[in-house]
Amino acid sequence: MTGGHILTCLILLTTQCVYYSCSSFFDRKYKPPDWRKKEEVNYRQVEKQILDQIMGPRVYDPRIRPAGANGSESATLVFVNIFFRSFSKIDDVKMEYSFQITLRQQWNDGRLKFHDKLQPGQQDKIRYLTMTDASKVWMPDTFFRNEKIGAFHSILTPNLYVRVFPNGDVLYSIRVSLICSCNMYLALFPMDEQTCHLNVASYGWTKADLEYQWKDNGAVQFPSNFSLPGGFKLATYGSDYCDVETATGTYSCLKVNLTFARELSFYLVTIYVPCFMIVVVSWFSFWLDYKAVPARVSLGVTTLLAMSTTMGSIQRSLPPVAYTKAIDVWTGLCTFFVFSALLEYALVNYASRSDAQRAAKQKELKEKALEFSGFNAERIEENTNASMVGFSKKDPLLRRIEGAHLIPPGSIVPAGQVKSKRIHHRLRDWARNFQFQAKKIDVFSRVLFPSSFALFNCMYWGYYLTRQHERH
Repeated sequence: MTGGHILTCLILLTTQCVYYSCSSFFDRKYKPPDWRKKEEVNYRQVEKQILDQIMGPRVYDPRIRPAGANGSESATLVFVNIFFRSFSKIDDVKMEYSFQITLRQQWNDGRLKFHDKLQPGQQDKIRYLTMTDASKVWMPDTFFRNEKIGAFHSILTPNLYVRVFPNGDVLYSIRVSLICSCNMYLALFPMDEQTCHLNVASYGWTKADLEYQWKDNGAVQFPSNFSLPGGFKLATYGSDYCDVETATGTYSCLKVNLTFARELSFYLVTIYVPCFMIVVVSWFSFWLDYKAVPARVSLGVTTLLAMSTTMGSIQRSLPPVAYTKAIDVWTGLCTFFVFSALLEYALVNYASRSDAQRAAKQKELKEKALEFSGFNAERIEENTNASMVGFSKKDPLLRRIEGAHLIPPGSIVPAGQVKSKRIHHRLRDWARNFQFQAKKIDVFSRVLFPSSFALFNCMYWGYYLTRQHERH
């Protein structure tokens, strides 16, 4: 390479260096500030740094109970809110109910305050810190006193979270499925109302260390499309306190009162109407001929078996209690009416045989009377002719007097008493001459059975619908 080529290359390199240096200087000096690229803040990294600062192993110990209000040594206040998500079963036999809730607890832990660690402008971006590991912070030892079986939900991840707010408030929310006991009094079943409880308490911390309180707004909540299974409806609900004293101290307790009322229309359709129809069908035998033995016996036995089966199915769905329930009175009286209809035909059958024997005896007596009257016909005719001849020879006035009917002096009564005495005599004659005839028994039963059943219904519904629900 000649000296001229080398000189040309040096000139070109010098020119490029001068150009790039001038352009960069121009950009730094004359480019507007808005053109400069701003650095983005990673708020997740900021949250991690804050958690490391307030929850470091040398700063925070989750085993230590937080101080009380305003940093005092009083009891830690835990505010509770319960959201009932759904009910799966209300069991009368086991006396328990199954449901799913979201339990929310909130308390203040002054050691977790971080509002002084936020930079200006970060308050709107970091309103709270969220964690999914509840073991990192102190937790109240909450349990359900009347719980039988409980389970947490962990699909797809554990259904819980812990939120720490800048002022030190901690919100703990978890989804739980529970089966709790419920003492039920079924004397008015199925027109009863059952009050079940959910008791939330501390297991180890006494009331001097930990105290539960209901949240002021929405302590107990339900979804908008809430419904109950098993023919129940939610009548009322409320929140209360149920502090308990034991040998180890006094413990704070919260109580939820749930009053479940039964849908009477469900039981009318499934129990009362079928029993009523079976009783009415048993009355059809009163309109059948008493000589139709197979038809009447089959109808009576069939209705009795149907009533017994219905009664058994009802009893299998209820617990064996030591007192009489309203449904027991209904099914028992319906069974009694069906059984009475079957016994009525037994009485009719007995009366029909008595009628047949009585008719045969009357026929025999009538035949003997006809034979006796034919044997004495000539003697009767002679005596009659002789008396008529002597009677015709008497004076006409004497014949009128002797032929007239004499009225006894004591038989003359006022006109107002004639009608009452006639009725009295008719009833007396009916009572004396009444005979157990099969047809009369059927006619009498057609009125007696429906009237008695209607009277029973008036007494039954009037008593149980107006009786107050007892709380046991």
